[in-house]
Amino acid sequence: MPDSVHDIVDTAVAAGSFSTLVAAVTAAGLVDTLKGAGPFTVFAPSDDAFAALPAGTVDNLIKPENKEKLTAILLLHILPGKVMAADVAGQVLDPTTAGGDTVHVDGTNGVTIDGAKVVTADIACTNGVIHVIDTVLLPKG
Repeated sequence: MPDSVHDIVDTAVAAGSFSTLVAAVTAAGLVDTLKGAGPFTVFAPSDDAFAALPAGTVDNLIKPENKEKLTAILLLHILPGKVMAADVAGQVLDPTTAGGDTVHVDGTNGVTIDGAKVVTADIACTNGVIHVIDTVLLPKG
């Protein structure tokens, strides 16, 4: 395997456009999980996606007392298994996330997950794949 392929966390760190996501994963205590064997599919909101949330949202979520809520939000972005863009092309699915909730994936016109658009797909990692999305997924209800 080439040296340029890393686990999901190291790949996100190296990309440089996921510093908010990496900080959130760290605050939620999910680093070891996402460095684990997997495989995982991570829908990774870019820093721009986090910046689009209402002011103060991220700062509030990374506080220790909000760890459970932050973890629930992050788990919405993780699917067990490795799902490549070609696996959902032309399909509409409602897979179960790592947190046990379902998300709506629509692969009929590009790929969206709960309305967030996949802007970069299929970033290979040693323990799964990252798809960059333009919106942070939030729990329904």
